[in-house]
Amino acid sequence: MAKVAITRRSALVIVDVQRDFMPGGALPVPSGDEVVPVLNSYIELFDRLGRPVVATRDWHPPNHISFRPRGPWPPHCVRGTEGAEFHPDLRLPEGTIIVSKATEPDREAYSGFEGTDMAEGLRALGVRRLFVGGVATDYCVRATVLDGLRLGFEVFVLTDAVKGVDVEPGNSERALEDMLKAGAVLVELGEVVTP
Repeated sequence: MAKVAITRRSALVIVDVQRDFMPGGALPVPSGDEVVPVLNSYIELFDRLGRPVVATRDWHPPNHISFRPRGPWPPHCVRGTEGAEFHPDLRLPEGTIIVSKATEPDREAYSGFEGTDMAEGLRALGVRRLFVGGVATDYCVRATVLDGLRLGFEVFVLTDAVKGVDVEPGNSERALEDMLKAGAVLVELGEVVTP
């Protein structure tokens, strides 16, 4: 088993762990809530080391382009609503960097980097290595990971802390393959070590 270190240039990026993407929400990821306890373990590691924790969130206006009839999805994560809140059991530390995306009515944004200053903010903190978990593997996690790689970050996908939608069976597996081919490294909690 390969070991990957949380270096002083590392950050944890938690993608869209919001109520509407959890079971019972407006656009649920099957078993999406199973990522929460695993992410909490990663959060504890990063927080103990004083490394940045970033949480992205969909923060849609009520008339967002992704909502039916203009888009493929039911209304979800409308800013200021309960559905847009982070999962109540997600233990985000004080000082978590919150990145709101897809905030404009006519612009979609699956990636946490799209239309945000996340890349600049991470670089300003000296971050070069990203550990990414959350939902959904085949949409926002995939887009965030691929953008992170394109922007020159070293990216590790936390395979035990991601869940996919799988609108088409196998989409999540294909998304992991896409990320791997693009240069991401797939890791689990037992493979992540602290200095």
